[in-house]
Amino acid sequence: MKLLHHTPEWNTSPPEVWKHWQIAQLRDYLNRRVIPFSAHYGRLFKEHGIHPLDIKSFDDWSHVPFTSKRDLANPRDFVLMPNEAVLRREPGMIFDALLHGRAAAKEHAEAEFRPILLTSTTGRSSDPVPFLYTKHDLANLDLSGTRLMLAGRSQREFRHMNLFPYAPHLAFWLAHHAGLGFGTFMLSTGGGKTLGTDGNIKLIDKIQPDILIGMPTFIYHVLREAHESGKRWTNLKRLVLGGEKVAEGLRARLRDLATALGSPDVHVMATYGFTEAKMAFPECVGESHDSFGYHLSPDLGLVELIDPKTGELVPDGHPGEIVFTPLNARGTVVLRYRTGDIAEGGLIWEKCPNCGRTCPRLLGPISRVSEVKELNMDKLKGTLVNFNVLEHLLDDQRGISAWQIELRKRHDDPLETDEVHLHLSAEPGVQESDLERAVSRRFHEATEITPNELHFHTLAEMREHLGIGRLLKEEKIADHRPKPVPNPQLALSS
Repeated sequence: MKLLHHTPEWNTSPPEVWKHWQIAQLRDYLNRRVIPFSAHYGRLFKEHGIHPLDIKSFDDWSHVPFTSKRDLANPRDFVLMPNEAVLRREPGMIFDALLHGRAAAKEHAEAEFRPILLTSTTGRSSDPVPFLYTKHDLANLDLSGTRLMLAGRSQREFRHMNLFPYAPHLAFWLAHHAGLGFGTFMLSTGGGKTLGTDGNIKLIDKIQPDILIGMPTFIYHVLREAHESGKRWTNLKRLVLGGEKVAEGLRARLRDLATALGSPDVHVMATYGFTEAKMAFPECVGESHDSFGYHLSPDLGLVELIDPKTGELVPDGHPGEIVFTPLNARGTVVLRYRTGDIAEGGLIWEKCPNCGRTCPRLLGPISRVSEVKELNMDKLKGTLVNFNVLEHLLDDQRGISAWQIELRKRHDDPLETDEVHLHLSAEPGVQESDLERAVSRRFHEATEITPNELHFHTLAEMREHLGIGRLLKEEKIADHRPKPVPNPQLALSS
């Protein structure tokens, strides 16, 4: 099967065709591009006695070791660095040189392999890890961005505004390349850190965009400020969100704010992406605002779901940890990368009942366990608490305009018990005492613990707490617990 990578219709082939093609493409990609040119995977495959041409099924592929974030201590080892002598012997390169001349063949190889763009992980739990892109990768970014536009039912005459922070991070650049790939107007403001809230609102006033793209919390903040200042934005059709989880309660509040601004038919669309994939996947949202999952690009990447404890593949439709392998990337490449994220609804290949596409879908909610390990899961008074659940609970709670969970130690003593402090801003007209009772009750029902203290703030104070317009990602879970200081005498005695 020959794939036409330039076409936006990536989704009409049946599952069995895609699966057969993916294994064939994977085998060729590993043999011709990854193993010869990746220092890390060249060593890994040799150590485990694996040859790419021996991978003839998904079962064969499942024996290849995983890659995780801790393996990326030396990012250079994961960059494809071609050996010029090997490339010159390739039939494709020889044919290219004969057909177009040596200079043109060299230029084509440069476009395929020379890094020209860098993005990085956010580095909250560890040092940021750089991921390099070549021109070849940017073409893939155009393609995956175009698919976001198609899934969101955008049109070329629409005006789009990218409110992601200007930074070397995937979200900003994917939105930028979505505009390039789709061939539409895309104004990138740089978010709150660049123009501030007022600057973004003034530009939206002038442009009157059809689509806003950005972080959920910042989009909410901008819409709310605009509503409070009496703005009328009657042209909005989509709010496209990335970088954070999007609970149903937050979606509803965003739709309510858009309606109050004069755009009653707005649809909220989330995306799921991560730096290591060098792409994001669009959510398919129906007219009823129901989500039908995230459409994948089976020609650009292979997605597996595994049991996070055993590492074994799970059947289609079962919850599992998302594992990603690119099928056409250059620059930085990671194979069988364990994201630490759980797709609660599993991976399915059934035809989408909303749009009719046949490409595979990840069904949510998607729990970002990689973030949970850092901020959202810890032992509090002997109870293991999943703060991911609390995020959805607080986002869904009517009457809350903004919130932050703060973790402290009693008396700031590293050896004391943990404390949970909840910072809230109430919606206008909502009694703080009523909200306190409702939140405390639901908090306890979800986790069997109750916040040590609730603190109510103005919305302006909460914006400062969250770092809106100051941080790349709003700090919804703030871990302010001091770390124990090692006792040097104990260390010596042990």
